[in-house]
Amino acid sequence: MSDEHPAIAHFRSELERRGGTGRIVVLPGSVHTAALAAEALGCEVGAIANSLLFDAGDRPVLILTSGAHRVDTERVAERIGVPALRRATPDFVRAHTGQVIGGVSPIGHPAPVPTYIDPWLRKYDEVWAAAGHPAAVFSSSYDELMVMTGAVETEVD
Repeated sequence: MSDEHPAIAHFRSELERRGGTGRIVVLPGSVHTAALAAEALGCEVGAIANSLLFDAGDRPVLILTSGAHRVDTERVAERIGVPALRRATPDFVRAHTGQVIGGVSPIGHPAPVPTYIDPWLRKYDEVWAAAGHPAAVFSSSYDELMVMTGAVETEVD
């Protein structure tokens, strides 16, 4: 029997199902910011792909943004054609992703979530994103994330 957390095991299965080639790393403690994750992984903060779930009028919208950027919700809402993007509550995040804030991955949700990706991440050969648990991350490439998520490239700032 594996001692892997069920959320990470679920993510691992989904990554394999989608043909992901990256590795999963479980960090010794939860990394609550892109800066802490980058420090733990030995990469630039810009190579951290934050998965931010927003509430767009009771519909989820996932934005994969570089750890070097903040999402301008007004501009992004206008760009993607929704009235507004609001910070999602923990219950909203759990309901639409099956994951908790801090561990939301770009994949493995109960139902498809419209996903947008920050083109800034293209600058990095390797990017890191959450793997379904606050202490777990996985490596990928910009192109692989695009394929696995069906994301639309969108400027976020």
